[in-house]
Amino acid sequence: MRRYALGLALVAVPLLLALGGPLLVGGPEPRGVSFTAGGGHWLGTDFAGRDVLRQVLLGGRPVVLVAVAATVLGYALALPLALAAALTGRSWVEELLLRPLDVLIAVPALLLVLLVATAVEPGPAGLAVLVGVAAVPDIARVAHAAAVAAASRPVVEALRLHGESWWRIAFGQVARTIRRTLAADAGTRLVGALYLVATAAFLGVGVGPDTADWAVMVDRNRAGLFLQPWAVVVPALLVAGLSTGTNLLFDAALARPGGRAPGAGRRTPGAAA
Repeated sequence: MRRYALGLALVAVPLLLALGGPLLVGGPEPRGVSFTAGGGHWLGTDFAGRDVLRQVLLGGRPVVLVAVAATVLGYALALPLALAAALTGRSWVEELLLRPLDVLIAVPALLLVLLVATAVEPGPAGLAVLVGVAAVPDIARVAHAAAVAAASRPVVEALRLHGESWWRIAFGQVARTIRRTLAADAGTRLVGALYLVATAAFLGVGVGPDTADWAVMVDRNRAGLFLQPWAVVVPALLVAGLSTGTNLLFDAALARPGGRAPGAGRRTPGAAA
C-alpha cells in the first residue's frame, strides 16, 4: 500500500500537469527579462524571458504522449512476432523471425534515432515511431522467452487438438498466461521510452529549439542554472518523478500478498485429465 501511495504521489503531479496543463494556459505569452525571479512570474523567467510556469504547463504533454505512444507501438509490433516465434514449432521459422532483430538490437536506440534524424526531421509522431521501433527487439526477446514456456504447456496442445485458431491460442491463452511478465516489462519499457524521448528532445530531435518541452527546458536553461534554477530544476524533477513513480506503481501492482507465485492455488484447464 505504501508503494502505491508513493508511486501515485510521484506520478500524479507530472501526469496532471502534462495532460491538464495546456488547459490552464490562456492569453498572450508574457515576456520579461531573461533568468529573473519574481516580477509577477511565480517560477521566474527562462533564457528567452518567458514565464517558466507557463512553459511547465505546456511542456509535459509532448514528452508523456510520445513516450506512451512509443511504448504501445513497440508492444503492438513485438508481441505478435514473439508469439509467432514461440508457437511455430519449427526452429528455422523461429530463427527467421527473431535473428533480424539482433541486427537492430546491436544499434543503441539513441544512435538509431540520431541517425534517422540526420536524414529526416521526424517531428513528434516520427519520434514516437522511432522510439517504438527501437524498443521492438528488447520487447520481443522478453516476450518470446516467457511465451516459449507458456506455449509448451498441455493446455496449448489441447487447444490445438480442439482446432482453436492461432489468434485464440496466442492471445487468448499464451499472452494471457505471460501477462504479469509483460506488465513488469512494460513499466521498465515506459521509463526507457520517457528517457529516450527526453534525451532526444534535449538534443533537439523531434521538437523545435524553443518548443515548450520539459527536456528542452532543461537544455536551453542550464546556462542560467545558478541565476534562475527553477527553469531547470522543476522540469527535471517532473521527468524524474514520472519515471520513478511509474516503476513504483508497476512494482506495487505486480506484488502479490503473501508472496504467492502467479497461478498458485488455481487449476490449469485440462489438469484433471
